[in-house]
Formats: sequence, C-alpha cells, structure tokens
Amino acid sequence: QVQLVESGGGSVQAGGSLRLSCTASVSSYDLMCMGWFRQAPGKEREAIVFINTRSSRVYLADSVKGRFTISQDNAKNTVYLQMSSLKPEDSAMYYCATDSRRYVGTYACQLDVQEYDLWGQGTQVTVSS
Repeated sequence: QVQLVESGGGSVQAGGSLRLSCTASVSSYDLMCMGWFRQAPGKEREAIVFINTRSSRVYLADSVKGRFTISQDNAKNTVYLQMSSLKPEDSAMYYCATDSRRYVGTYACQLDVQEYDLWGQGTQVTVSS
C-alpha cells in the first residue's frame, strides 16, 4: 500500500512563505504524477500543482502561478511545494496526491481530482492578514 506523508504546514502572515514536503513510501519515479490539492472549509478540493517525476514537467493552476512552485527529489521519493507571497485565501488543508496506476513511458499530469486515488493525511496552512 502506497503511503504519502506530508509535512511543513503551519501558520504564516500574509506575504510570507512556507514549504510543504510529501514523501512517498515507494519510488516517486514509478508514481509519475505527484502533486498537491487544497481544500478550504465549505469549498471543493482544488488542484494546484503537479509534477511529472519522470520528465520534471510542472502543471500549475492559474490561481497560484507566479507564487507557488513544485520540485522533486527522486532519491528521497519526495516532492516539495514552495509557497510564497501567501494570501489569506491560500488558507486550506493541503493534500499530497498521486494515483495507483502504473505507466510505461510518460504522460501529462491532470489537474483533476478524479485522476488521483492515493492521498496523504493533509497538512493545514493558515495565512493571517
């Protein structure tokens, strides 16, 4: 059973930065697409950024372009979400996600909750004004 373990959430003032980590219990290269969703109370889960761990191509939602980046360390089976210029509306529970399918070759990662069936436990990010 693949496990995803997140860390790095917390509270920060608007304009500040945080870095989240997500470590997989299996090879991140094998997982191919790893990334992050977030969900605020009363709102739908929103895809924000994914990385193809084979090609290093990044897929980024418009809502966080220019502020959030994602990187990988396949040797550690870990992806990192670097968040900067944080806003109060970024406050949410952040979830790492991947999917259990195995792929030959490489494909585009989708920013679609229906594509992912493996989730971390979530880490809270709170941005105060």
